[in-house]
Order: sequence, then structure tokens, then C-alpha cells
Amino acid sequence: MATLRTIRRRIASVKKTQQITRAMQMVAAAKLRKAQESALKARPYGQKLSEVVKSLASRTKPEDHPLLKKREEKRVSVVVITADRGLCGAFNLSIMTRATMSLREKRAAGSLVDLTVIGRKGIEFFHRREEEIKRDYRNVLGSADYTAAAIVASEMAKDYSEEKVDAVYVVYNQFKSVLQQQAIEARLLPVENEHLEEPSSKTEYIFEPQEGEILDLLLPRYVEYQLFTAILESTASEFASRMTAMDMATRNAKEMIERLTLFFNRARQNAITRELMDIVGGAEALQK
Repeated sequence: MATLRTIRRRIASVKKTQQITRAMQMVAAAKLRKAQESALKARPYGQKLSEVVKSLASRTKPEDHPLLKKREEKRVSVVVITADRGLCGAFNLSIMTRATMSLREKRAAGSLVDLTVIGRKGIEFFHRREEEIKRDYRNVLGSADYTAAAIVASEMAKDYSEEKVDAVYVVYNQFKSVLQQQAIEARLLPVENEHLEEPSSKTEYIFEPQEGEILDLLLPRYVEYQLFTAILESTASEFASRMTAMDMATRNAKEMIERLTLFFNRARQNAITRELMDIVGGAEALQK
């Protein structure tokens, strides 16, 4: 049976852990507010940019720009966005499970797949499974820096333009609410044409400058912003998952402290009872 000193040390240890998890929860909550605002504010701009680009692409020929050309997906690039740190619940597990499923499906379809991983946890995960990683990036999610997203997106666009890959997909956690994040896969390249009107009733547009110049300006920016939006969504999802996980850990620590305190009180009462019985027994022996 555990001694009173051991139980007391265990209670002190759990209290220290509770203080750490509560502090991590508060930090995650503070960072979540900023990340959530950034993700929500980025959505309207991203949606409008997507509408403009897809509408323009539907009125031009695919050969007008290399990022519009659709090819048979013989070589596919998959970008996986994970966290650099743990202690964020099922955030990393869900995205890695979705990414593993995506790789399996594409290889089963006969495609050659190369892997780009953002985040230390994803890099470690795929290294353990001996997956070859073409590019890896660290310390991107915490800062949610547009420059980092632009660097990754430019590499993807360059590979696609040079026909090194036939499609680019991104796997990330979409932020829905503080309690709900969903691992999804979205196609980044080629840029999808949206036929908003029937070909017979299409309006003729005069472009100034020429279509090629507009596409050269908009399409790379579109790809960069789509990836940046995925990073913002993943950042908000990471902080939400960490806040929820640390809140649960804090509650579990509180329950454990209560159970240990009850166990400690019972053990102390038993010890006191035994000492009293020894005293009473000794006193009775002396009287005889």
C-alpha cells in the first residue's frame, strides 16, 4: 500500500502538471483568437479571388497559361500541412491519416506521388514510415507567414509549369469551429475552369491588358493565396485542438487530485485509527 508521503508527492506532482496544462490552455486560447480572426477574414478575399480567376479562366483557352492545362495525372504532388509541436489532441493524427489514405489511393490509381510536408510532426511521421519527402518546411504554421506560403506555392507552380507534375493537391485541417476541425484534401493545380455560362451564350470580353498578362499576374497569386488560406485554417485548427486538449487535461488533473486527496485522507484516517488502537491496547496491557 502506498505510504502517505508517496501519495502527498503524487498530489503535488499532479498539481504542477495541472498548472502547466492550464497555462498552455490559456496561451492556446489567446493565439486562437488571433488565428481564427485571420482565417475568417481571409475567406471572403479568397472566395472572390477564386471567382474572378475561375471566371476569367472559363473565358480563355487552357493553352493561354501553363497553370490552366489539364493533363493525365501520372505524376502527382501532395502537400501535407501538419504542426511543429504536439499536445494538440487529434490534430496531427487526423491529417496524417487523411494524407496516408490520399497517397494510397493515388498510387493505387497508378500515379507516381512526391511528397511535400509542412510541419515537424509530419516530417517525423513520414520519415518513420520511410516515405521519401521531396521538400520539407518547418516553423510555418505558428507564424502563418504569407512569404512562406508564397515560397512553397511558387515551387509547386514551377514544377507544374515545367510539367514535372501533372497535379498538385494539398491536405490540411479545415477550421469549422473551436470544437470541430476537418481534415480535407483540395486540388491546388491545375486551376479549375468554371463555366459560369453556356458556351452559346457567352459574353465576349475585351481584355486590357491581354489575357496572358492578366493570367500571369492573377494565377500565381491565386495559387499562393489558396495555400496561404490552407495554412491559416490549419493554424486556427491547431490552436483550437491544443486548447481543447489542454482543457481536458486540466479537468482530468483536477479529478485525479480529488481522487488522490480522498485516498490520502482515508489512508491517514486508517493510520490514525491503528495508532489509537495500539495506544488503547498498550494501556489495557499495563492495567493488567
